[in-house]
Amino acid sequence: MMMATRAVNCSCLLRSGPSPPLPSFRYGFPQLRPLRRWRCAEFRVRALSFQSEQHFHGKGRFCSCSVHSLVDSVIEKLEAPRKRKGFRIRVINRLGVVSNGELLGDKPVKQELKEGLLVEFKKDTERVLLAVAQKPDGKKNWMVYDQNGVTSSIKPQQITFIVPGVENFDLNQISEFIRRAQENLDPALLEFAWIELLEKTKSVTVEELAEMIFGIAEPLESYCAHLLLSRDEIYFSKLEGKGLYSVFMPRPTAQVDEILQQKLVKEAAEKEFQDFIQLLTSSKALPLQIKPPKISWMAEERIWCHIKSLEAYAIDACMDDEQKRTAGMILKAMGLAKTASSALNLLIDIGYFPVHVNLDILKLNIRTNHTAEAVTAAESLLSECCDIDKMDRKDLTHLKVYAIDVDEADELDDALSATRLQDGRIKVWIHVADPTCLVQPGSIIDKEAMRRGTTVFLPTATYPMFPEKLAMEGMSLQQGKLCNAVTVSVVLRCDGSISEYSVDNTIIKPTYMLTYESASELLRLNLEEEAELRILYEAATQRLRWRRWNGAFDTSNLEARIKVPNPDDPEPQINLYVENQADPAMRLVTEMMLLCGEAIATFGSVNNIPLPYRGQPQSNIDLSAFSYLPEGPVRSTAICKVMRAAELDFNNPIRHGVLGIPGYVQFTSPIRRYIDLLAHYQVKAFLRGDTPPFSAGQLEGVASIFNMHFRLAKKISSSSLRYWTLEYLRRQPKEKKLRALVLRFIKDRIAALLLMEVGFQASTWVSVGVQVGDEIEVRVEEAHPRDDLLSLKEVIN
Repeated sequence: MMMATRAVNCSCLLRSGPSPPLPSFRYGFPQLRPLRRWRCAEFRVRALSFQSEQHFHGKGRFCSCSVHSLVDSVIEKLEAPRKRKGFRIRVINRLGVVSNGELLGDKPVKQELKEGLLVEFKKDTERVLLAVAQKPDGKKNWMVYDQNGVTSSIKPQQITFIVPGVENFDLNQISEFIRRAQENLDPALLEFAWIELLEKTKSVTVEELAEMIFGIAEPLESYCAHLLLSRDEIYFSKLEGKGLYSVFMPRPTAQVDEILQQKLVKEAAEKEFQDFIQLLTSSKALPLQIKPPKISWMAEERIWCHIKSLEAYAIDACMDDEQKRTAGMILKAMGLAKTASSALNLLIDIGYFPVHVNLDILKLNIRTNHTAEAVTAAESLLSECCDIDKMDRKDLTHLKVYAIDVDEADELDDALSATRLQDGRIKVWIHVADPTCLVQPGSIIDKEAMRRGTTVFLPTATYPMFPEKLAMEGMSLQQGKLCNAVTVSVVLRCDGSISEYSVDNTIIKPTYMLTYESASELLRLNLEEEAELRILYEAATQRLRWRRWNGAFDTSNLEARIKVPNPDDPEPQINLYVENQADPAMRLVTEMMLLCGEAIATFGSVNNIPLPYRGQPQSNIDLSAFSYLPEGPVRSTAICKVMRAAELDFNNPIRHGVLGIPGYVQFTSPIRRYIDLLAHYQVKAFLRGDTPPFSAGQLEGVASIFNMHFRLAKKISSSSLRYWTLEYLRRQPKEKKLRALVLRFIKDRIAALLLMEVGFQASTWVSVGVQVGDEIEVRVEEAHPRDDLLSLKEVIN
């Protein structure tokens, strides 16, 4: 074995004067006997026996020691046997270090690897193993047999240490060698060595350290010294070399103090982290009813930071690498995979998230609460109750007014009235809520509404565009109460086209608040006292016929509507409604809203008012191409697939081919939709005789912002509806059969289906002979809402 050492006198490493004998250091380890018998006790006894001034820095650490140092004693004691035995250190090049740590001479030549040597090597980034060299593997690599009984090929650069003085090491003794080495690793020994070496400003090699602290540099002691130095992060820094030839220099006292302080901080952080992991573990084990509430995780800043890191990881929204690293550490400590789903499930398991948490609200940063500034401004508007159009309102309180909407609607934007004129024509009034009598462009409330863009309707909650109290009490139409409105009155010709129209500020008193179901029932009963409702339906029928004559597409379909009143429960109640857009009451409301939009577009065009005019070019495909398909959902679905995207113009109306009308402006939902509010600002300014607040260019800019928010709201509403529909299907009994309408074939026998009882589109394989338009039965095989997975199977009788 070729070796190299420093050019200083090898037999007097740190000589400071004659030293008394130290026989207790003179035993070796021929049988790998443990060193615990003396450890650092005798080292300390001898150090304390010196009559010298001593200073303590930290736990058990001496600053200085004079007269005969322990190291001097060790070196002097080692000189005699070395000389007697003709001790000679074989070197190729000698490496020297002077007292200030400066390197002298050339670097040592690496020791040659040969069969039977005991080597330490890096298996991977986390594992370091001991092994016995077996034989060369190619030009440079070696086959080794490691402590785990595995034979593998390693590269030279993987070797971190060759244990000196070992030849033909017994493979079966590796584990025992490691055990003995671990028993004798006492970091305190390294601290005492640091004290001695720092006083002399001396460097040290692995073998010299072994002689210094163990009294001998046999294989076991040398390996122990290597382990102490390689694991040390406090007292020594490596100057040069690798493994046995490494030279280490004691760090300055100030640097060691700094490192120790950093270590204390790190240990405190580690303890805090382990306490947090224990908190997670205990919370995870608690029954659902007594898990800590979400707010309790926010009470302490450190805990809250960890939770926020997990939350960000769960929704793939980590702000920086530190947050990602923290979440990864937590998941690893909990024995979980480093995935978003693992983070989500952990947050659910500890009670921070409910089982059915809506991740899209977090991912898309949906505003669920209004700013304090907006709420204060809303309360101020309600207390002032100032209607700037009060003197210009028509009193229409004599009209019977029907407000028709879903049963859980909180914001009522529109209502309807109708009568038959003496000449037989029908006159209808579309009453629209008037928020602009309170809210002005550029105000705090307006800016808040613009940032939101729309009210977000979810199965679990509604997030209004305006502060809720203002929307409900100051803007919404309410049954039996005087309400401000903008009313569009229209007289229809017998063919359903517009004969006359007007737009006015009005005051109304809604008579009925009806659901679609109750309105349809009243129409079916055909009660004499509700003649106005029947006239409204007749007007809607005329309008539909006129629009179809002008090329309108019938896109009516079945749609699901779901309400979940207790979404935070593990098994919340799911109320599912299937709405048929061809239902009489829904047809009535739809036609009147379209009529209002056409009248406003005409009003704006005649008066040169910049408005968000909406149009949609018709598809080039002739509608007759779909005549072979059954009317209803099958044909509607096919037509919708070829429809082109809508367009906006802010100067002039553009034809809306799909609706079959010459122009259209969204106007009937100013409480729920900001683009409608923009139209109200423009129209109301004209009615007052003022210049509209927005030019066409300004409208275009605001509309682009609205479209961005609206698409976001539509996306989250759609995904939330889909999630809860899948959850509804998941709960269905396995044997339950569902009616399904075949809409089209996607590929081969895979068909797109409409689940009739659910109003939900899905796909599955269908048997030979099934055609488009056929109704089949299916069962739910699997449904996983979180994974957006639904598997159906056709029931073949």
